[in-house]
Amino acid sequence: MRKTLILFVAFIMNALLFPYLLAGQNSQKNYWKITDKNEIQFDFTQKGNLPYSDNIEMAGKRVAGIVSYAVDTLGKLTLEREIFFPQLHEFKNSEDTWFHDYRAYLQGIYSDELLPKLYINNEEFVPGSLSKIAINGILNFEHKTSKNGIALTRALFPSMDERLFVEMWTVKNTTNSTLNITSGNSSLSFEDFGAKGKYSRKVISEAPDNFTLKAGEEKSFAIKIMAKMENEEFPSEKIEAVLEKRNDFLAEMKKTLQLETPNEALNTLFEFSKIRASESIFESELGLIHSPGGGRYYVGIWANDQAEYINPFFPYLEYDIGNQSAMNTFRAFAKETNPEFNKIRYSFEIEGLVKPFLKDRGDAAMIAYGAAHYAMALGDIEIANELWPLIQWCLEYCHRQLNEEGVVLSESDEMEGRIETGNANLSTSSLYYGALDLAVHLGRSLGKPKSVLKKYKDNAKNLNQSVESYFGANVEGLDTYKYYKEHKYLRHWICLPLVVGINKRKEATIEALFDRLWTDNGVHVEKNSDNEEISKIFWDRGTLYALRGTFFSGEVEQSLEKLVQFSEKRLIGNRVPYVVEAYPEGGMAHLSAESALYCRVFIEGMFGIVPTGLKSFKFTPRLPESWNFMELNNIKAFGEDFSIKVTRKRRKMGVKVIKRDGVLLFNETISTGSSIKIKFKK
Repeated sequence: MRKTLILFVAFIMNALLFPYLLAGQNSQKNYWKITDKNEIQFDFTQKGNLPYSDNIEMAGKRVAGIVSYAVDTLGKLTLEREIFFPQLHEFKNSEDTWFHDYRAYLQGIYSDELLPKLYINNEEFVPGSLSKIAINGILNFEHKTSKNGIALTRALFPSMDERLFVEMWTVKNTTNSTLNITSGNSSLSFEDFGAKGKYSRKVISEAPDNFTLKAGEEKSFAIKIMAKMENEEFPSEKIEAVLEKRNDFLAEMKKTLQLETPNEALNTLFEFSKIRASESIFESELGLIHSPGGGRYYVGIWANDQAEYINPFFPYLEYDIGNQSAMNTFRAFAKETNPEFNKIRYSFEIEGLVKPFLKDRGDAAMIAYGAAHYAMALGDIEIANELWPLIQWCLEYCHRQLNEEGVVLSESDEMEGRIETGNANLSTSSLYYGALDLAVHLGRSLGKPKSVLKKYKDNAKNLNQSVESYFGANVEGLDTYKYYKEHKYLRHWICLPLVVGINKRKEATIEALFDRLWTDNGVHVEKNSDNEEISKIFWDRGTLYALRGTFFSGEVEQSLEKLVQFSEKRLIGNRVPYVVEAYPEGGMAHLSAESALYCRVFIEGMFGIVPTGLKSFKFTPRLPESWNFMELNNIKAFGEDFSIKVTRKRRKMGVKVIKRDGVLLFNETISTGSSIKIKFKK
């Protein structure tokens, strides 16, 4: 019964949300406004913004919450809180399929019925209509003063380290008289059994039974949704301490890797993306691990989301917990390498406790590409030496998968069979090429034999030629790439050669991405006249890779136009405040690793940073013509802390690279398209 109710409520909330998501595919309307580099607020003054509904995900090490909120035309608020306790694995019931084993998280949806009832002068308090919604790493609501003189503000946030999700109420007396308030406390309890024994869940209100508010006085209390195992106690930390830890995390996100440009939407979405990318890290049997979230993917790791997408991002942020999670990911995959070079598993779901599907999605290429970049960006020689055998194994596996025409065979790609990929796709070969190129730099920095590095260089050269001869084709009138041999339509992943520096078909590929495949929601997966359903699909990761690749290849002005359009859509449009996974799959869930890909559009695309060693990198800044400056400050990579500052100097650019201690490493005027090499002292 409980699961049936949960599914029913989820269906209702998705039904409420769906019309707004669907309508937003064909229009660019801003529902929100930027009020601070780290905050957006809903615009109640804009005609037609109500009714409105959306949801947002937030997470800590032992909890994740997706809060769905709906505001009607009168400004009345309704909330649903879908709370996950990822480490508490449920037993499936008689109606569950085998797939439940991969999504067996203790979870529940909690409506406004759990809220406490307050009474003033024998009259029940009813919150007024909303006057403000603000998102700043915490979801905040402010209600107008009710008829009995109470102004209510609410803040929702996860505990960063306990099985606890909090809704904090602050009630303020706006009258000139003292108010006596009685609380009808709510308390709900649930008991469940699962793989780790007996679980208990509790929802409690900490509102006092009776309290007094003098004129102008306010009081805060919490509604807590929490869980525990049989041998544990429920979290007892005071609400102030829970909030302080969330704010400490948000402060840590603000202090490093700061983007400064003339465009506030780009700056703000970059800040928001650091939060979403970094909060979705969970305790597990594998240690601390990053997981995508989105209501479906917790306490698990994947070769694409973690090894390829987010792990190379963490060194630039110098987020210690993120780096721990990255190494736990790579170490888990390293244990799966084998002397026979059989395919490596592509995921460790439910803490690695359930058996994975054995399918080659090009995972070895993903792992090698991510691990080589991560090792150099981190700049730690011991970790780099630890990762080198994993990288070598993955490269050798890919080499053994080459077909007679010199490209890499794989059963699928990271889309996992959702769409046809043939038996050799452009994604796997592109990532293998990028991994080979990075491995040469890493190996040289580690003093590996020249014969090994020459082999990788030769393999990359041959693969480059094979990509051209095998995938290069005229597709729908454009001299770009077919995604697999038999393919006849343009697809989003044709951007990947640009990402790894293969620019032979740059112009036609950019035209395909920006003219043929681009929509209000970025790059669609494919425009397929034989299958209209495929033509509706978009995955933000495709858009983010496309933008990174087009900036990196030197196409600045079109890239900026599309990036700004896309960023405003995701930050202040109808589905906020993060980039998403996909549509229609997952209901545009706020998967975490996609936010790292957003930041990498700037790090590796606009600023063009490419690791060339443990203590060195090159970069090619792409300053848009309409901008006078751009900066990436407090970068924590290659074992150093430094900033890159670019300013307009007529047709040229002034570029400074400054260490945190003030040492100027580079200060010159360069031409557009020029690359700069930086080498730190060992």
